[in-house]
Parts: sequence; C-alpha cells; structure tokens
Amino acid sequence: MIYNDSYIEIAGSYHPRAMGGTVPEIWPEIWDWNRRIIEEGRQGKVQAFREQTLTLNRHGRPEEAVFDLFYTPIYSDDGLRVDGVLCTVLEITDAVAARALLAESRTEIYSLADALPILVGFLDRSLIFRLANGRYLDVFGVPPERVIGHHKREIVGETYFASREPSLKRALAGEMVINDAPVTLPDGRVHTFEVRYIPRRDSEGKVLGIYVLMIDVEDRKNTEQELRHSNERFAAAVNAIHGVLWTNSPDGKMRGEQAGWANLTGQGFEEYQDCGWVDVVHPDDRAGSLASWQEAVATKATYTWEHRVRRKDGQWRNFAIRAVPTRDLEGEIREWVGVHTDITEQRAAEAQLVDRAQDLERQVRHRRRAEDQLRLLNEGLEARVQSEVAERRKAEHALQQSQKMEAIGQLTGGIAHDFNNLLQVVSGNLHLLLRDVTGNERAEEKVRNALSGVQRGAKLANQLLAFGRRQPLEPRVLNIGRLVSGMDDMLRRSLGEAIEIDVICSGGLWNAYVDPGQIENVLLNLAINARDAMDGSGKLIIEVGNAHLDQAYAEDNSEVTPGQYVMLAVSDTGTGMSREVLEKVFEPFFSTKPEGRGTGLGLSMVYGFVKQSGGHVSIYSELGQGTTVKVFLPRSMAEEDREVVMKAGPVTGGTETILVVEDDEAVRTTVVELLTDLGYRVLTAKDPLAGLSVIESGVPIDVLFTDVIMPGPLTSREMAQRAQERLPEIAVLFTSGYTENSIVHGGRLDHGVELLSKPYSHEALARRLRHVIANRQQIMAEKEVQAPAGDGLEILLVEDNFLICADTAMMLEELGHRVTQAANARQAIKALEAKTFDLLLTDLGLPDLSGDELARFAVERHPHLGLVYATGESRAPDGSPARVVLLGKPYAMPDLQSAVRQAIRQKDLV
Repeated sequence: MIYNDSYIEIAGSYHPRAMGGTVPEIWPEIWDWNRRIIEEGRQGKVQAFREQTLTLNRHGRPEEAVFDLFYTPIYSDDGLRVDGVLCTVLEITDAVAARALLAESRTEIYSLADALPILVGFLDRSLIFRLANGRYLDVFGVPPERVIGHHKREIVGETYFASREPSLKRALAGEMVINDAPVTLPDGRVHTFEVRYIPRRDSEGKVLGIYVLMIDVEDRKNTEQELRHSNERFAAAVNAIHGVLWTNSPDGKMRGEQAGWANLTGQGFEEYQDCGWVDVVHPDDRAGSLASWQEAVATKATYTWEHRVRRKDGQWRNFAIRAVPTRDLEGEIREWVGVHTDITEQRAAEAQLVDRAQDLERQVRHRRRAEDQLRLLNEGLEARVQSEVAERRKAEHALQQSQKMEAIGQLTGGIAHDFNNLLQVVSGNLHLLLRDVTGNERAEEKVRNALSGVQRGAKLANQLLAFGRRQPLEPRVLNIGRLVSGMDDMLRRSLGEAIEIDVICSGGLWNAYVDPGQIENVLLNLAINARDAMDGSGKLIIEVGNAHLDQAYAEDNSEVTPGQYVMLAVSDTGTGMSREVLEKVFEPFFSTKPEGRGTGLGLSMVYGFVKQSGGHVSIYSELGQGTTVKVFLPRSMAEEDREVVMKAGPVTGGTETILVVEDDEAVRTTVVELLTDLGYRVLTAKDPLAGLSVIESGVPIDVLFTDVIMPGPLTSREMAQRAQERLPEIAVLFTSGYTENSIVHGGRLDHGVELLSKPYSHEALARRLRHVIANRQQIMAEKEVQAPAGDGLEILLVEDNFLICADTAMMLEELGHRVTQAANARQAIKALEAKTFDLLLTDLGLPDLSGDELARFAVERHPHLGLVYATGESRAPDGSPARVVLLGKPYAMPDLQSAVRQAIRQKDLV
C-alpha cells in the first residue's frame, strides 16, 4: 500500500504502519470485500462504489463509515499488464448522516404542519404552492397533494385571490403582512381567518417566496364581541355606583379603562396601567400596600387594606379598600373587583378619640392623688373608643352592602328591559294570533295559556325592576289602613282557612304618598311569604300605625332619614330565619323555599319599592319563633286623594296617524300590526333622529308612540319636545320595559308624561291611545279658550343639568315668561352684566360657584331681583338673602308657577 497525506486520516491508527504494508494485513476486517475488488482491478476493470458502508477498526473499535470508492487499474509502461490498482477514497460519513437527519427533520416538519390546527403553506415568487398541509382540505376543500405545484388562484378561486393579491404583492416586496379575511368554507359557512404572509429570504436578503399561515379566529371574534357587550354592561353598572370601583387582571395588574380611578386621582390612562396606581398612594403607604396586594393575589384571598391616596385636587385622603376575585366555572380567577371608600372623616374622628384617651392617661400620671379614679375613667374612655370604632366599622359594612345592592339593581334593571322587549314581541303576536284562531276552541285555549305565561314573565320582570328601583311609580296620597282593610277578602282567599289573620289599625292614622298598586303587591308578597314560613297553618298579624324614627335610630341605620312615617308590619308564627339568612334575604333570587316554590324576588321587590318611595324596611326573626317585617313609608301632610273609578267601556281604535319610534325591529313590527288592526294609519322610525326627520317632513301626525331607551345622540324625550314645538297638537305616549331619568325623577313619572309599560296587551294599547288622544284634544281646546295671562317676566335660569334646564325653560315659556339659560355661574354673570332680569332661578350645586354665591353677587348689582333656589334640600344655606324662595326637586309646572309668583311678591317687599 502506498498513499498520500489525505489518506492518513482515513487510515487512522493504522498509519504509519500501513505505508508499504499489504491490504489483507492492514485492513483484515474488509479483506473479504477488497479481495474481489482488487482481483477484478488486476484484470483491468474500472470500478466505482457510491455511498459504500464499511465496518472498520481503524480507531481500535468497530465503526461504520461511508465512502465513495473509485478503483482504476495501473498499467505497465508498455500497457500490456496491470501492475497495480489505484483506489481513490472519499469519506462522506458526516455528509450522509447530515442528509439523513435533514430528511428526518423534513418528515417531522410535514407531520407537524399536518398536526397543527392552522393552515400552513409556502408559495414561490410565482405564487405556486411548494408546501401545503392537511388544513387546505378543511378550508378550501382541496387535499394538499392537489395543492402543491398549482397557482394560488387555482386553489382559492378568483374572487378570494383578487381580494388577497395586494397583500401578496406587499409580502413579495419583503413586508410581513397580518390581517383578517372572511373565507367561505366548503360547507357554506363564512369564518374569519387571521392571515399571515411571512417573506422567506436567502442569505443575501432576497425574497424567495412566502410562508402562508391562516388561523381560524371566528370563535375569538365572537368571544370578543360577547366580552365587549359584557364590559359595556358592567361599565354602566360601575358608573352608577356611589364610590370608586376598579378592576384588576388575575395577576393583580390594573389594565383597561378605569373611569372611577381616573376621576378620583386625575391619573391618565397610561399612568395607572399595571402598577402605576401606586404612584398616587402616599409614599409612607406604598410599600405596605403593594406587598399586601401581591400577597392577596398570590393567595387568591379577599383583600382588605387602608392607605392614603392623593386626589386630583392634590389633597391626601384616607381610603378603605376591599377587593374580591371573580372566578370562572373552573374556579380560576377571571379578574379582581375592588372599591375604594373614603374614610377620612371616620379616621379623623377615631384619631380624636384616641388623642383624648391619651390626654387622660397623661393627666393620670400628673394627678397621683386620684390614680384609681382616673384609671377607671381611662378604661371607660377606651371602651367608648372601641365602641365608636365598632360603630364606624358597622357603617362601612352598611355602605358596602348598599353599594352591592345598587350594583345588582343596575344589572337586574338592564336584564328586565331586554326581557320586557322580548315579552312585548311575544304578547303582541299572540294577541294577533288570537284574532286569527277565533272559533277554534283548542287553539284559543293554547294562545290564552301562552298569554298567561307572558303575564307571569311580565310579573317577574316587574319584580326585577322593583328591586332595581327602575319601575315608574304613580303615587298618590292614601290611607294605608283603608287599603289594608279593602284587601281583607283577597288575603283570606290567597292564604287559606288554616291561616288566622289579625289586622290592627291604629286610630288617627297618617296619610302616605305611595303607589297603591305597589303597596298592595308588598302586602301580598309579605303575606304569602309568611304563609309559606308557617307551612300553611298559623297566625298572621298585620299592623298599621304611625311611627317616628328619631336621630338615634337613623345613626344606627345610615340610609334612614329621621322623621314621621306610616308603618306597615307583617308578623307570622313560622319557622323564623338565622342571622346568616337574614343578611341575604333582600338579594334577588335568594330563597329559602324548596326549588320550584318561589323566584326569590318577593322581598327584593319589597326592598326596591320601599327604597324608591323614600322609605325604610327592617326585618326581625328568630329560629322557631317567627318573623316580623316592618315597612316605613314617609308621612304625607296632604289630604287623601279621592279614588276615581275608570269605566272600561268597549275597546276601540281610530283613524288617526301614529308615528311609531322603536329600535327593536321585532317589537316595531308587532306594534305596527296591532295598530293597523285597530284602524290607525302607521308611520315608523328606527331611532329618535329618524323619527324627528319624519316629524319635520310635514306629514300630519296625531300621536307619537316612542320607546324611551334607544341608541343615538338624540333622546326620546328631546325628540318628543321638538315634536311638540313643531306640532303643538301632537299627543305623545312613551313605552318601555325600563325607565330612565329622562322621563322619571325620584322614581316617579314627570308631570304630563304618559307611559305604557312593556309588555302591554292589545286592549291596554288601544285604551291608552284613546286616553292620550282625548287628553291632548282637551288641553288644546282649553288653550284656545284661555286668553294670555299678560306680559311675562325676564327670567335667568341657571342649571348645569341639560335635561332639567331644557324642561324647566319649556315650562317657564309655557307660563308666558322669557327665559335666558346658563349652564354655570360664569355664563350667568355675563348674562347679568348684559341685561336686566326680574328673577334669578338657580340650582345650588353648580360646577364653579354655588348657586347661593351667585345669588348674593346678583342682588348686589340688582337689588330688586327675585330669587328662587331649585334644590333637594329642605332649607336654604345659612346667610342666604331673606327673599329666597325654595323650589323642591323634583317639581312640576304648578310648583314652578307658585315659586315664581311667591319670589316676585318677596322681592317687592325688599
């Protein structure tokens, strides 16, 4: 053997012994294979072996190596014989191994691509598919083997290709493109996909083709939409709560819009994100607040803490913090919901008490002679401090409970609104169907059963509205004792003969200003609850009497206003309730009854109605002894209203033209059919702006029938006002399953507002329409007869609430006065400097100056100016001008007219 230097590495440990040695001596392990090769070479045969695998011992152990081998005969100088064989050896072991790994890797990549739940492909610069996974069959209906080698247009179709071509060109130009695109699946469904075009480049940066990734995001889109709707509803509930509510992510980071926190601290969106909120916490409190919060997040436990926060006006305030985690179905935290409650005044009072105790301790040290007596005094003071602190804690708990009930009320009110709209569609179509199946007794019975179900659903929705304090009340002055006596027969029929009923009415009973229908529901609910608690047998005591809730009682019950009340109490001899149950009885859907025997809304309705009426409800119960529920309703000093019995008469329609404004298409369609069936000519609009366009078109319209709550920049009340300005003879009838402040204030319908609550029947709609048409005709007839009341006054009206300002201005103008409006004190001062007024009518709570400060400024420059304060307070601020007349909110036109007249008489006496 003779070889060159390159063969040394191949020879391994056989070198240098191999130089000059024989093949069988050096390579015994492959001599059986080499013998034949060398023999054939000596015979003049040229041989080549590609990727030949041989087992060698060149490094002292067997190992497989791969070679390209070329054997060439070496002839003598005369060319007549073969003197030897030249073996050209190329070791390619590493290259073959790398190629095998590459093939294996490619196979794994293809398998992985097919296993992915996304569509994966690769296009060359000519947009020819070079790679496609199995998802092409699911998305475009083409198996991957038919995709590869074809142009993208052939696979996805001309329409889809045309929509994607601009993005493909951007990707071929080197840009990574990510966007969403709708794709029609083989079964006809349209899904949204997130499409990603990722350029593939060579080592010089040249784009060789495009990787294509398509991810089905249809479920994500639907989830995002549902989440957005949920967040909008939650945001509405948060905005309605008195306090500062905030939310954090499961890991304890403040993310997203936090309107309450921003309004409190003045921090911008970017400032409070993540843990940026800690920047407005007092430096001395930051470390402890952050550490305790992180510990609560780590343990997933309810968080309670106190710290100082800098308000946007720069003032440091003490806050009590409470946050609880909300969890999903698997028990994992979805988010944290917390509330900051300002307790600065409480803590200041506590500090004063503690300081006082410390002062007494110092006096003890200086007055040795009375050490025992002073020690006893000090202990008494410490007990008082602890008692005061306990009372403060109790007040904080009551506030938190009130905020929770308010939030639940907002949510249930919104649900009832949507539910009433659905019930209206069902009810309207059932009434129309009842007309069509007249004569078919079986069908009529089924329709009436369905209508009965609608009525039960409406009752459930009304109970939700009652708890949420969103039902429109129609109160009047009445004697509750007479009302209870009138319900005696109904109560006895409802409760059964096994219940003994005892009614006790005190003499000299005061009147109350309440909705009689709702107070009947309250009494019936309480009586039925009592019957169930007594399991159908026992004694029920109903008491009606006068009551005075004093300041001490109000201090123990923070939501109570001291004063005179009419008390309605219902007591039973039933099973009673535990303390734990009593804490939850007013929450909606909470019930101690077996499943199927109650909705859990009875006491919730009682609670909501009483609070909406300005009253108070308390409950006392002991296990095994029974329960007493006391309802306190504010006393009315007015005379009892005379009950007017309405004659029903036949249901009639008319030929007038009615404009229906309703955003729910299903409800709108049903109402049109009902009105058409009654003989009316019907026009429709889908929102207040569209309704106003119809009104301003000049088409004659007799009645505007409009939903209260609709989207858009124009409210239903504003549309109605502008309609009556353009068409003075038009009658307006509102309808809603959920009222708002545009037509209801203090839980009561505004003066002159007609409301038909959803869901309503065919008969109720017909009768209410004739009622509002007749009322409007009577009003217009009276206006034609009455002569003007003389020259009006120049009145400056100052009110920062736009709706109240607009309503008040309209009432003053109807009384014949000339009105100048201002939204704040600055605008009012400019108006006072520009002209002379007879009277200033101002709200007290203005955004810049108070109404009282504005009035003092005004009378200094206009000594003979009349003054009216519009306020919810019972007396004017200390130091107010003597001529001031109070106009209590909410007020109607007669109240406004009386206040203006009194103010003019007062200023004439100055």
